[in-house]
Amino acid sequence: MRYRFGFVSNAVTLWEASPAKTLTFARYSKLSTEDRTEALLRTTKANLVNTLRTLYFVIAHDIPLYRLSSSIVPLATHPEVRWDFVTPFRKEFHDIGELVKRHNLRVSFHPNQFTLFTSPKPAITENAVIDMTYHYEMLEAMTLEKESYMNIHVGGAYGDKASALRRFDENIKQLPNHIKARMTLENDDKTYTSLETLGVCEKHDIPFVFDYHHHVANKDDHAALDEILPRMFNTWDKTGIPPKIHLSSPKSEQAIRSHADAVDMSFVLPLFEALKPYKQDVDFMIEAKVKDQALLRLVEELSAIRGNRRIGGGTIEWKS
Repeated sequence: MRYRFGFVSNAVTLWEASPAKTLTFARYSKLSTEDRTEALLRTTKANLVNTLRTLYFVIAHDIPLYRLSSSIVPLATHPEVRWDFVTPFRKEFHDIGELVKRHNLRVSFHPNQFTLFTSPKPAITENAVIDMTYHYEMLEAMTLEKESYMNIHVGGAYGDKASALRRFDENIKQLPNHIKARMTLENDDKTYTSLETLGVCEKHDIPFVFDYHHHVANKDDHAALDEILPRMFNTWDKTGIPPKIHLSSPKSEQAIRSHADAVDMSFVLPLFEALKPYKQDVDFMIEAKVKDQALLRLVEELSAIRGNRRIGGGTIEWKS
């Protein structure tokens, strides 16, 4: 079994390399028309440059997975700003995509928690479609729209999960099919459990991203791993790529939903034990505060287990 690991957005080891520099609407609205355009271009350029810097870091450390920042383009979905961010940066987006493909990296996006399809308010669904379209347009500009995915949560329950899930069935129809085809869903730490999310994924033919920390933290998530994992694998069969699992560990027993700085190996080992019988490759996205440093530390710890062998900066051949 080959287990590959990645991290989210910002390599903390790099100096001043955030790919998510911001331009608030409040600041933007105070600028002249000319300065507004310049500010949008300057901030986006900085984020694209830092995305490339981070990808070179990923490649140098032989890390095979990376989650792109959702905040590369400031104010891209703001109703009073929405602007053509592709045309002025066609080369930069293309260069990112070429680098990803040349080094066989697996990259993804994770739109924010407000991108959901269970709301009774039409405006929320409209905004979700706009946000998913924005992410898809970035993938398209990178020519990665046929291989990369955008991961979101099912959404809110609004006091009635059954009704909310019926709304998901209807609201998701507003998302164009070519964008829905690049979508994954993950289980929540409070609302939708692993099995509830799996049910939505199976109904809509959407790959399921299993978040192990959320599974443990969600007091209603009582499903056994041997009930979740085979169904998770099945949702990825058609994709031709390994399933993805999110890894993090609680900050403390009291703050069980909060992510710790690094990943506690003892917390995640039960998951690795449960995966062994399936003998399948899996990709893991590290969602820890120190990001790349947490990844490299966990890979080193896991590869030290007798029988395992580290075969790359972020890859382990698991034999234990």
